[in-house]
Amino acid sequence: MRRRSLLVAGLASAGATAIGTPATAALPGGMPTYRYLRDALRMPLRYNPTGEFIFPCIRGVYDKLANPRARYHLYYAPHEKPGGICVAFADSLDGPFTEHTANPLIDNVLPGGATVSHVSSPHVIWDAPTRQFYCYFHGENFTTRVARSTGGVTFTDETPILSTRLVPNTTETSYARVFEHVLPGRGNRYVMIFMGVVSGRRRLFYGWSPNGWDQWQFHPTALIDPEPDGLTDISGPHLVKRGGLTYVAYHGNDGKMRVTEVGAAFDRQNHLGVFYSPVAGDNGRAAAPSFGTDGGTQYMFYEAGARLSARICIAKAV
Repeated sequence: MRRRSLLVAGLASAGATAIGTPATAALPGGMPTYRYLRDALRMPLRYNPTGEFIFPCIRGVYDKLANPRARYHLYYAPHEKPGGICVAFADSLDGPFTEHTANPLIDNVLPGGATVSHVSSPHVIWDAPTRQFYCYFHGENFTTRVARSTGGVTFTDETPILSTRLVPNTTETSYARVFEHVLPGRGNRYVMIFMGVVSGRRRLFYGWSPNGWDQWQFHPTALIDPEPDGLTDISGPHLVKRGGLTYVAYHGNDGKMRVTEVGAAFDRQNHLGVFYSPVAGDNGRAAAPSFGTDGGTQYMFYEAGARLSARICIAKAV
């Protein structure tokens, strides 16, 4: 059974400050203070079926592709029907990002012609052994799929890898993100952290795979529960490593983003508290953080606003 030691909200673990974090930072897990910089997307957009976007994923491609369209890809999607996995480009994390003219990259028509109501929540990784990008996304909310690409724009081979039948007592399994992280004794290269709904509450679960594409296994119980945060629902997880410690950043149903130490073996649940609260322009909600560094400066891309009217914003560490 995992060890659960609940710490006082707002206190950071000793030594959890990463290289590059401002010396004045005193936020949970050594997280820096992020300040809103601008909205991420250059408007208007050609593909904008519902006027709302969620789940940003920022990726540097300049060191992976011979002739990239830009240094950075920003993946995002509408959530409301029909959704659609999209990408935008910029040469700096300062943005703004320019929409790809052929969005969506992945639509709600599955291989073989069947359709789902929507596809959303893209998370893209670079798999160095195969020199491919893998894109994880959901559609419907009880199924997570993966697709692959050599250039980060044209994705093929959409394949289901996670569903509620693989995680006991869940009614949703979605909003997955995948990271390189070795769990002791699991023979894995990658971990997946995702939202699972149990008894009507959103919790964070995890799985692991040797290659990120298949052979996924999933732990039957939650990695992080919402109750110690005083919440009913949490989602939008992102693995964070600072000062030799391992954390998960995520958002809650109160619109704030928190960080919890999970340990290198995912064997603990130390709730450390809020590292980002919505500012006036966030319209009461900040969610689904994705982190990047450019020129030594740390950035956070996130959803701002209610889920069905959200936009993508850029915040910069100060």
